[in-house]
Amino acid sequence: MTKRIFRSILAVSLTVLLASLILIVGVLHGYFQERVKVELESRTAYIAHGIENEGMDYLTSGLPADCRITLVDRDGAVIYDNWEDASKMENHAQREEIHEAMMLGKGHAARYSETLAQKTLYYALRLEDGSVLRVSDTQYSVWLLVLQALQPVALVLLLAFVLAMALAARVSKQLVMPINAIDLNDPEGVEGYEELTPLLSKIRSQNRQIQRQVMDLKRRQEEFAAITENMNEGFLVIDQETRVLSYNSSALKLLHGERPAEEGESVFSLNREAGFRRAVEEALSGRRSEQLLEKDDECRQIMANPVEQNGTVAGAVLVVLDVTEKEQRESLRREFTANVSHELKTPLTSILGTAEIMQNGLVKPEDIPHFAGNIHREAGRLIGLVNDIIKLSRLDEGGAAGSWETVELYGLSGRILEQLAPAAEKKQVTMELKGESAAAKGVPQIMEEILYNLCDNAVAYNREGGRVTVTVESTPDGSRVTVSDTGIGIPQEMQGRVFERFYRADKSHSAGGTGLGLSIVKHGVAYLGARLELKSQPGKGSTFTVTFPPVRA
Repeated sequence: MTKRIFRSILAVSLTVLLASLILIVGVLHGYFQERVKVELESRTAYIAHGIENEGMDYLTSGLPADCRITLVDRDGAVIYDNWEDASKMENHAQREEIHEAMMLGKGHAARYSETLAQKTLYYALRLEDGSVLRVSDTQYSVWLLVLQALQPVALVLLLAFVLAMALAARVSKQLVMPINAIDLNDPEGVEGYEELTPLLSKIRSQNRQIQRQVMDLKRRQEEFAAITENMNEGFLVIDQETRVLSYNSSALKLLHGERPAEEGESVFSLNREAGFRRAVEEALSGRRSEQLLEKDDECRQIMANPVEQNGTVAGAVLVVLDVTEKEQRESLRREFTANVSHELKTPLTSILGTAEIMQNGLVKPEDIPHFAGNIHREAGRLIGLVNDIIKLSRLDEGGAAGSWETVELYGLSGRILEQLAPAAEKKQVTMELKGESAAAKGVPQIMEEILYNLCDNAVAYNREGGRVTVTVESTPDGSRVTVSDTGIGIPQEMQGRVFERFYRADKSHSAGGTGLGLSIVKHGVAYLGARLELKSQPGKGSTFTVTFPPVRA
């Protein structure tokens, strides 16, 4: 405000100064012009009196040459001129001042020269013999006069500008000082301008209203904080820009987030998981959202609801629930039900049905071997399931049978591929063994189980006409076996669970098996101290890599 007042006062001062300068120059110019005109008339009358008394000799008697003297005959011919050769000058009868003098006895004229930037004043007087005496003098234009006086004028303008700045700064500070002295919290004690009285009254009224509102908001905030802080559920309020407006300690605990360092920090600083981000974005777009966040052994449910104001989404309310125990129970129940119903009931039902048909004598003697084969096959599935469960139990307990030996992995892989050749041929899957001889130390039975299950899965979950490639190589980190296939692949969200017991990426169970193969692989690798890696893309296949510890002397 001070700067604006300063600029305004300075601008007004300079405008008045320039206007005054222009007015003074104009007045002086008019005054000097009139003085030149009067002087010119006096000089002309004086010279005319001399010519009438002394004749033409008077003109050559040493008159000053600072003005131009011209004598014109009654027909307009130039008789005498003190600046030019009269014989070479044109007829002056039509000159304005000459013509006027011939008619009225005297005449005036003024002509401006653009090239010389000056004005010439003419005064003509008719003599008794009818001739006309003309005297002219030069008057410079106002701008030329200003230019001639530029140095003193510039000095005056500079001094005036400095003085205007000083006065403008002083006046602006004095004007603003009472306004800056206003105490917005206590405007009553201010002695200011009378014009500020309505403003001060308005400020006092608004202060009282704001104090009431602040007290009301503080009371409501305390009530709200008391309620939310005693909730086991997490509670978050955010605005349209995802800034945190309110939260309770349960929200930070459940989201494993730290307290926002600054007020209004983004809610994504508390949790950056995709599900949490999706819930926030959907709520802020106007849709209610529920998401599950699974991390380690914990499960959180996020319920996000949009908050609308005047028909637009102004923010969102998020409630965070700990559903870990609930989800674990539900998951165990679903898995147990699915595994028991499929892995046990299906083969038992097949055995029971086949035996019942044979018991009732509904089978022809020549079909008995076929039905007996079905019973044998289903019984084998049950035995395989039981054997896999026993293997896992032993690995869990760390009591796997067998001593540690050095095993040649290339030869072991070749024998396993030979065992799986009939199954691969049946599915038209090509198997290939690549690499070099490599040795690893471990329990031979467990190592065989690991490679067998990996290769068996590669065949079972492959497509017809696909390929299984087993690569054996020796690296500085230890011997490595890589099993790659061109099968159905494993989605990214399932890759962390395929090693769980009874978990299948293919929910249709079309590939057969007990669902324990990869779990045996995981536990076997852990028992041997090896490292297991999985890379997979849906529709492009999977690659399992087992790196055994280096064989030390």
